[in-house]
Amino acid sequence: MKFLKILPVILLFSLSSFAQSFDGKGDSKINVGYDLYGHGNGIKGTFDIGLCELFTVGIGAAYYFDNEDHDYYLFGRTALHLGLLLDFPSQLDIYPGISVGYLSGNDVGFAGYLGIRYFFSEKIGVYAEIGNTGSIGLSFSL
Repeated sequence: MKFLKILPVILLFSLSSFAQSFDGKGDSKINVGYDLYGHGNGIKGTFDIGLCELFTVGIGAAYYFDNEDHDYYLFGRTALHLGLLLDFPSQLDIYPGISVGYLSGNDVGFAGYLGIRYFFSEKIGVYAEIGNTGSIGLSFSL
């Protein structure tokens, strides 16, 4: 009976030991989440790919529900991944970054953020980004 209680804990730790929050050049991630503040409240999706051991570039789009001036934001983004430099566990990464793009209404959109990502399995994790915009959601490794 004790074994049945311990089995889920063993499985959780064995799954997380294979998780990689950022694996360097060629590593690609998709984030899907909710924008909490900044240009507006809405849904956000991004795609990032690793250029080297520390940098990613990517694209993204957000659609806002509550902003009368701006309905969407299409952008490019880049980030510096500090997990390897700071010797974090492979499941955890911290990354500052910026995004620049087109904000509907003929405006240029800009965002600076600090992100944190944690993968609890090989393919699925969670993320949060705070700065002059903020979002939370799920992260998927491709």
